[in-house]
Amino acid sequence: MVESLRTLPGLPYPLGATVQPNGVNFALFSKNATTVELLLFDAYDDPAPAVVIPLDPRRNRTFYYWHILVQGIGPGQIYAYRVNGPYDPQQGLRFHPNKVLLDPYAREIVYGDNWSHRQACGFDDNTVSAMKCRVVDVSDYDWEGDLPLQRPLDETIIYEMHVGGLTRHPSSGVKHPGTFAGVIEKIPYLKSLGITAVELLPVQQFDEQDVPPPLTNYWGYNPVNFFAPHRGYCVPDSPVSPINQFRDMVKALHRAGIEVILDVVFNHTAEGDENGPTICYRGLENRAYYLLDPNDRSRYKNYSGCGNTLNGNHSIVRRLIMDALHYWVQEMHVDGFRFDLASVLSRDELGRPMRDPPILWDIESDPHLAGTKIIAEAWDAGGLYQVGTFIGHRWAEWNGRYRDDVRRFLRGDEGTVQNFAARILGSPDIYTAPDHALHRSINFITCHDGFTLNDWVSYNRKHNEANGENNRDGLNENWSWNHGLEGPTNNPYIEALRERQIKNALTILFVSQGTPMLLYGDEVRRTQGGNNNAYCQNNPISWFNWENVERHQDLLRFTREIIRFKGRHPVLNLKIYPATSSTVDEWVFLSVHWHGVKLDRPDWRHFSHSIALTLNGGPYNDDDLYIIFNAYWEDLEFELPPRPVGSPWLCAVNTALPSPDDIAEPGQERPVVTPTITAHARSVIVLIAHNP
Repeated sequence: MVESLRTLPGLPYPLGATVQPNGVNFALFSKNATTVELLLFDAYDDPAPAVVIPLDPRRNRTFYYWHILVQGIGPGQIYAYRVNGPYDPQQGLRFHPNKVLLDPYAREIVYGDNWSHRQACGFDDNTVSAMKCRVVDVSDYDWEGDLPLQRPLDETIIYEMHVGGLTRHPSSGVKHPGTFAGVIEKIPYLKSLGITAVELLPVQQFDEQDVPPPLTNYWGYNPVNFFAPHRGYCVPDSPVSPINQFRDMVKALHRAGIEVILDVVFNHTAEGDENGPTICYRGLENRAYYLLDPNDRSRYKNYSGCGNTLNGNHSIVRRLIMDALHYWVQEMHVDGFRFDLASVLSRDELGRPMRDPPILWDIESDPHLAGTKIIAEAWDAGGLYQVGTFIGHRWAEWNGRYRDDVRRFLRGDEGTVQNFAARILGSPDIYTAPDHALHRSINFITCHDGFTLNDWVSYNRKHNEANGENNRDGLNENWSWNHGLEGPTNNPYIEALRERQIKNALTILFVSQGTPMLLYGDEVRRTQGGNNNAYCQNNPISWFNWENVERHQDLLRFTREIIRFKGRHPVLNLKIYPATSSTVDEWVFLSVHWHGVKLDRPDWRHFSHSIALTLNGGPYNDDDLYIIFNAYWEDLEFELPPRPVGSPWLCAVNTALPSPDDIAEPGQERPVVTPTITAHARSVIVLIAHNP
């Protein structure tokens, strides 16, 4: 190798390793480094680099950028950096010559059993045990005409899914469990559900070793790189690169009409606090990449709850984030992003919330991202809660209050009817702007963080003992109810009630205004055994057990039909609020009328546990809908709105009935010939009436 290599000064752009006709250009940002060495390896676990190329500050540095063009190498070359400079934690400088560092712009990360999180901590040389980078030619792929789908958000049904967990269980029957390729084999199932987008838990390269062994980080909310697909989701020893394995999955999903949304973590990295590992950013330019305590710059601000906070509004980090987003859209064809703890990105370099955070406006207004979905988890671990007040005109938000208020209503809590009514109408009390698009509320009752839907109806309290933290981790406020017995049971009464409550939750989710998000496996009662924080459980606790598809086929059928029901009814997918006033009991919607057991007499009292509404579908060329929500523990008799002769109310959904009568396929709805209908205890009824 040494004899074949020649070097030229190179260019400071593009950042990263870029394949050129005459070699590979390497470019790296480090403002305060005094020396930079490019390390070339024959294998990722070699005890020493095959070639060390020192970069001359006079020849290979322009302003804050170090660069070099190396001739005689190309795609497949393994590389990393050593960067030295002042080690002065009190000044926020943490350079160290013993640490092998990743390129922040690397497109592929390589490692195996050699990788050691522990050896990346401290000051020992970690050449053998470090992750390395690989040069990639990103143009080497045939997309066969594929492009992002750009489906409107108001026509979107999101399925939050873990790439590994979908197929890692032995029952999955796929050739390559736990991989992007495994997802491809399950596309027929995903398509049959009726979902239109998968929202993937983090797939950017993360550190699985940042939890005490034998546990591993399973969810992936601890990135080491923002460009490279996570190697753990790739087929081992495949001749197909990780980039192209990911692209194969995206292309196959697009062919099935399913979009790909990535859960991205731009709020912190896997380097953790001051005792964490040095993998990349800390050793390159600590003061640029992280928020440091201004009173003690050896310590990190921790608005992420994970040890450090990315300095998202620093010019260098802003460029990194935007370049990464551009890359995933332009080169990897993804359709959108969900930003984990997005409120972190509204903080300035001292951690103070900003009125107009540059990075968030950059994302909203960027032309390359104009056709993508951008979804904020509009809070952070530092107490900043921005649901309803997040910036911009495009950003959608995870509506955490939707989850809590629906759960409390279904559980039978007092004082919940008014909040519940607001949630099913798209939360106009939260999103108060008159032109706010309803679909910008991402409605969910469960997500990866918390109980599954099965566990929400099966446990009164969390059971996280397997996480090794004495059950202290995870949320305590789950608004759950075990319906009489903690955990699994063979009691037919309890099981029937739990099943009904699950169907109630699913019905509410898909008749609410806004964009629904379903947690993977909820449609077949996936359980985590009461663990509501399974971030470290890469085992059957978290995996999708495909035996449940047969075991719970009635619930699966119900889920498929209620998803289709939403898609057939434009009145359930309004784009903006037709009209509103300031208080819930005075809300006037052109298409909505509230009722109690008596018509036009909704019961908003503190002790109320039921509500009904009529949706006038006429202006939307749709059926009229009459929906009853009875969270009371006794049957209630509801008056029905009068109908013209020849256009009776038809029962589309009644969660109190056994399958298949619980939900009717189109054209199979049974007419209701009486002036009232009995809503059984803890049930939801949906009636439709065809307009002339």
